[in-house]
This record gives sequence, C-alpha cells and structure tokens, in this order.
Amino acid sequence: MSKIPSQDKCLDYLIQAGCSKKVIEHCLAVRDLAVRIAKKAGADVNLVETGALLHDIGRSKTHGIKHVIEGVKIAKELDLPESIINIIERHIGAGISKEEAKKLGLPENSYIPITLEEKIVCHADNLIQNGKKQHVEKEVEKALKKGLNEYAIRLVEIHKELSDICGVDLNKI
Repeated sequence: MSKIPSQDKCLDYLIQAGCSKKVIEHCLAVRDLAVRIAKKAGADVNLVETGALLHDIGRSKTHGIKHVIEGVKIAKELDLPESIINIIERHIGAGISKEEAKKLGLPENSYIPITLEEKIVCHADNLIQNGKKQHVEKEVEKALKKGLNEYAIRLVEIHKELSDICGVDLNKI
C-alpha cells in the first residue's frame, strides 16, 4: 500500500505532469481552504491537504470535464493511495451521478463524493474562483443561470452538510 505523499512531492507531481502555473496556484488555494475546513470538521487533514493539491492533476492533459479521468490515470501511474484517487475522481461539480456522467460522455460511474475528506476537497474546489474564495450563493447562482439545477441543489446540500459538521457556515471560514 502506497503512502500519502508530502506537500513538496505533490507539487513535484503537478509540475512533472505538466500542470500550468495557474492550475498549481488554484490547487494551492483549494488546499488552503480545504485544510481550514478539515480542521473544523475533524477530518484527516493530511489526506485533505494532499487530495486538494492533486485534485486537478488531470488538467495537465485537458481542461474539460474529462480531467478527472486523466487525473485518475496519472494517480494510478504514480501508485497513489486509493483515498487520493477517489478524491481526484469525485471532486467535479458537487458530484456527478451515473446518469449525468453518461450524458456528459464520462465513463458510467458515480462521481459523487462519499467520505468527509472527498466532500471537503470537492466543496473547497467549488468555492475557489480565480484564486479567491467566494460564497456558495455565487456558485449556486451561476449554476442556475446555466440551467444546472441538480448541481445547484447538490452545492447547497454539501454546503449545509459541511457547515453543520463544522458548526459554522463555510461562507465564514
């Protein structure tokens, strides 16, 4: 069983995979927020930190939705732990159901985050835009304007669930 890599090793992986400076900066911003949430939630901070740093490693190959598939491939080649692979695979949107995945041209699989750590990285990713934290309402509004109602509902649900676990509205973290 492979162990969770250090922060420095994660950054090396991102660079070696060919991630742009912008993607790496995004991953660092997601990491910073995810770690704050993980500490409040009593989650595995090391796992969240590593998962957040590597969640977008697939963007070294594509910036489309299939970056999760590419990210999983890279993570498996690097022999990363299953817990990290799952974070990479389940971080898109606020999760994507099997039915939605099929419509989007992804392998028919559930991309819904299951563990607390998966949910934290997924949601922190949703709350970081252009390197800055935004309130969940802004992302919900964008989703609704695009007609992505299921995504908007899941955003609100995951935000409420994590806020309840943390004992504070994540907009205030």
